[in-house]
Amino acid sequence: MTRATVTTHIALPGLEGTCKTTLADCLVASNGIISSRLAGKLRYLDSREDEQIRGITMKSSAISLHYTTGGNEYLINLIDSPGHVDFSSEVSTAVRLCDGAIVVVDAVEGVCPQTQVVLRQAWLENIRPVLVINKIDRLIVELKLTSQEAYTHLQKILEQVNAVTGSLFTSKVLEERAEKDAESQSSYTENGSGDQVYDWSAGLEETDDSDLYFSPDRGNVVFASAIDGWGFSIHQFAEMYSQKMGIRSSVLLKTLWGDFYLNAKAKKIMKGAQSKGKKPLFVQLVLDNIWSMYDAVVTRRDKEKVEKMVTSLGLKVMSRDLRHSDPKVLLSAICSQWLPVSQAVLSMVCEKLPSPAEISAERVEKLMSVGARRFDSLPEKTQELKKAFLDCSADETAPVIVFVSKMFAVDSKALPQNKQRPLTHEEIAQRRETARQRHAERQAASQSAESPGSADAGGSSTPAAPASGGVTGKHLTRSVAAKELLFDIRFIFTLKSTSTFFRPADALCAQTEALSVKTTVEEENKEHFVAFARVYSGVVRKGQKVFVLGPKYDPSLALRALPEGCSVADALPSIAHMACCTVDNLYLLMGRELEELNEVPSGNVLGIGGMEEFILKSATISTSPACPPFTPLNFEATPIVRVAVEPKHPSEMPKLVRGMKLLNQADPCAEVLIQETGEHVLVTAGEVHLQRCLDDLRERFAKIEISSSEPIIPFRETVIRPPKVDMVNEDLGKQQKVAVIHQVKEEQTKYPEGVQVDSTGLVTLTTPNKMATVGVRAIPLPEEVTRLLEDNVELIRTMEQFSLFAWEGKTLDINQKILENIQDFKVKLESNLQGRKWRGAVERIWAFGPRRCGPNILLNRVEDYRRPSVWQCLEREKETERAEIRDFDNSIASGFQLATLSGPLCEEPLMGVCFSVETWDMKLSVPLAQQDSIDEGSQPAEPNNDNQSESSDVHETNGSSASSNRSRTRAEATGSSVDCYGPFSGQLIAAMKEACRYAFQAKPQRLMAAMYTCEIMATAEVLGRVYAVLSKREGRVLQEEMKEGTDMFIIKAVLPVAESFGFADEIRKRTSGLASPQLVFSHWEVISSDPFWVPTTEEEYLHFGEKADSFNQALKYMNAVRRRKGLYVEEKIVEHAEKQRTLGKNK
Repeated sequence: MTRATVTTHIALPGLEGTCKTTLADCLVASNGIISSRLAGKLRYLDSREDEQIRGITMKSSAISLHYTTGGNEYLINLIDSPGHVDFSSEVSTAVRLCDGAIVVVDAVEGVCPQTQVVLRQAWLENIRPVLVINKIDRLIVELKLTSQEAYTHLQKILEQVNAVTGSLFTSKVLEERAEKDAESQSSYTENGSGDQVYDWSAGLEETDDSDLYFSPDRGNVVFASAIDGWGFSIHQFAEMYSQKMGIRSSVLLKTLWGDFYLNAKAKKIMKGAQSKGKKPLFVQLVLDNIWSMYDAVVTRRDKEKVEKMVTSLGLKVMSRDLRHSDPKVLLSAICSQWLPVSQAVLSMVCEKLPSPAEISAERVEKLMSVGARRFDSLPEKTQELKKAFLDCSADETAPVIVFVSKMFAVDSKALPQNKQRPLTHEEIAQRRETARQRHAERQAASQSAESPGSADAGGSSTPAAPASGGVTGKHLTRSVAAKELLFDIRFIFTLKSTSTFFRPADALCAQTEALSVKTTVEEENKEHFVAFARVYSGVVRKGQKVFVLGPKYDPSLALRALPEGCSVADALPSIAHMACCTVDNLYLLMGRELEELNEVPSGNVLGIGGMEEFILKSATISTSPACPPFTPLNFEATPIVRVAVEPKHPSEMPKLVRGMKLLNQADPCAEVLIQETGEHVLVTAGEVHLQRCLDDLRERFAKIEISSSEPIIPFRETVIRPPKVDMVNEDLGKQQKVAVIHQVKEEQTKYPEGVQVDSTGLVTLTTPNKMATVGVRAIPLPEEVTRLLEDNVELIRTMEQFSLFAWEGKTLDINQKILENIQDFKVKLESNLQGRKWRGAVERIWAFGPRRCGPNILLNRVEDYRRPSVWQCLEREKETERAEIRDFDNSIASGFQLATLSGPLCEEPLMGVCFSVETWDMKLSVPLAQQDSIDEGSQPAEPNNDNQSESSDVHETNGSSASSNRSRTRAEATGSSVDCYGPFSGQLIAAMKEACRYAFQAKPQRLMAAMYTCEIMATAEVLGRVYAVLSKREGRVLQEEMKEGTDMFIIKAVLPVAESFGFADEIRKRTSGLASPQLVFSHWEVISSDPFWVPTTEEEYLHFGEKADSFNQALKYMNAVRRRKGLYVEEKIVEHAEKQRTLGKNK
């Protein structure tokens, strides 16, 4: 790949339906790759069949374009990314590899939630966006706006986009200001002298934000109609009118957009068009011309006016376009010459977006600092690589640094090495000579076949002919092709005449050839993976040896383990998360095509072949072991929709497993897991994403018939405060309280032996060997605390990692900013946990769960037990007295983790629950405690994921049977038979788990449902139908507002994920396609109804009836989950059977 003067990488994100792919077609057509007439119809970058059928982009596609402007040559790597919210992960993979983004906004719909997501992703990745306001033609043809009204509408869209950018900028400035204030406060406290003067300014006035906002006069906005092939920026009209009007183009640039008008008498540009009722300059000089063009061509079809316009503009329009029955064809022919959209967009990209060499130091440090690491704490050799990033050098000495953002599957036939290429003249001449020789051999064979004595010779020579006769004359001259055809016909007759003389050996050869052909066909159908990557430094060459660094690779550990000055070619010891491999193939990505390359210099996007064995989804490739792994990608979509998949024929299970592994690798957002029931589960971001994954599994990866279950909807279990009103909104009186107390007394007998539950909800449980007693109480966490725990999962993980390192006697260096974030997190927790029962709770947190980072808390309320705090990372600088950890401390935490992983309602994870350990008594002798604590240390404290929650108990049971000798020794030491109950640590884990479950059941239990936020744009006529569909599916409308200047309403609602399947199709059917929803996962919400509710008061009996068999949403969800998991479901299939009778009496 030769380097052009400047290389630029741009992503093309935006909302679904903004014609991004049509715009990409126009840009591709400018390079002559496709015909300009097919732009918008071909959808060249949508290479999948389902993309063409649905009309939406489902995966990112890259193509390299060449553009020349101002005497400079530019190589532009364009990545078209999906707009559908289900595929926002593809936007993340594209944005990471780019230096800029073209954000496409619909001129009618304006800023939508997905537009905000795209702008936020660009902001997080520190890349510069430019704006294209597309579908301007809809303002003319559909909304019938005047040019003045359209100008006002476009101004509002720009204000909305800039408001989103401004909010992102403001939040960043305020964060920096808060950090600065914290530093100044600490320095003031240290000095302790002088008067403190508080600065009330937020820092927004001092910060320059002029480059952030979109404005046509800055050249970062293009107005376009990609479907009609036209687009323009202010610069084009400024240059055009500066020649006609004699006004400097710099003056026109400043005044074409804004409140300026042209005073014809004074021949001056004046300010105050709105106050004086004058036409703004943009309307008069730009929009009026476009409106009159549409009026003449589309609305009136005035041929004379069209011919005058074409002549005045100096354009050449073909006569067939002028005569065409579709006016859009003529419009496209005129506008694509007058205002070509490709020229406007590509010029803006080249002028406004940075090249790879202009990457900012801030972005480099952000990419290199993973997790809790700060850039300053990285090894010195790693910090030196920052210069290689900034230089973007392609020298031989520069280290190779490549980031792979995703892996995508390619059919073997699509690989360049497997494609037929056109023949050269030398090859044609050689084949012609071969054909003559074959003709001579066939003639000799036919002559020998005529004589009976030479049948064997003829038979032995004939099978060799087809092997060399497979090449046809596609690239030969017509005469040679005709001769070949004649030869083949004669040869067929020769075979027929000599077929009776074939030997058995020839049949064996034919079978062998058939088998080899079958193997070749299977090899051709095999899926290959290509890594979608960008070179940040150095030159990548075919056959080069490189290090593949996983996301968890630590350069400091590797540099200590590896000899100094080592290279990839040396024999090196194995390092965790690092592999050595050879670059097999390099590809230039050209949309549907791949072109083979020998080397790629820095600053280019490329495809790398042969990496499927070393990279799962994303990785960093380098020739230097000091290179850190890049920061993980920011995915906006959360995988929430899951289905169980199985083959229709059980014998094809290995193919399904292999296919799911390939799918997991090919899709950046999809997740594949095996549940404890043995089900193979596929987790996706939404309904459309799920359908695409299932289609891929059937047709590409597994290539078998599969059956999928109904979507598995995740729920959460929680407890709430005792309700103050009953189901008919009546205050709970004494009658209800008495009923509840009697109910509790009746249920008290249901608890097994060794479990005691008091009136306050404290559960006391004893281990089977009667040597330990645990007292646990469940308390509902405030909603703000649950949300806080959910939002700070990474911080909790960092704290847990620090505690683990401290337990092992190691130290973990944590970024100062992350320490400040942890401190803020702690302060917020303390502020939200107010009241007598939460006094000192934050300092006494034992663990978070499940998986040690979930939204549940374990509190240590045991008297006289002070264990190390989870906030150790904040207290390392202070001198605190060393806290001792009791034996089996880890068993209590492990029991809590297991309890929060699967709750008692329907074995779903818990959320927003605090378990307070009130008592923990043990009656163990010293030898047993020491012996068993050793055993405990050798076992994993917690399963890695939720699929192993039940298997952990099995492991411990197996461990107990395998260690019978040690148990016998312990039994002798204590003088009691504990061997039949297994290891004491396992008993304590089980006891803690059961105590948490019983404590949970002692409180009012509720299910939590996953909720989507739903945004629907609809006209007033179909508003009622939209509301009807929402209410039918348990949706709740939050907001309804009318878009100014249109008859469109924007409805914002929340909808349970469980009710969302088929929702989009139903909305479209009921509204005749006039409304389409965007669903994004938002939050978890408590379902208000109690799944175990029965009527107890007189009012409830009157309202719901004695059986209370009315619809209970929570019970319906709970029973559905229990039934799916094979758990017991309490339901009566037949009730009052004696009343079931036939009405017919003629027996």
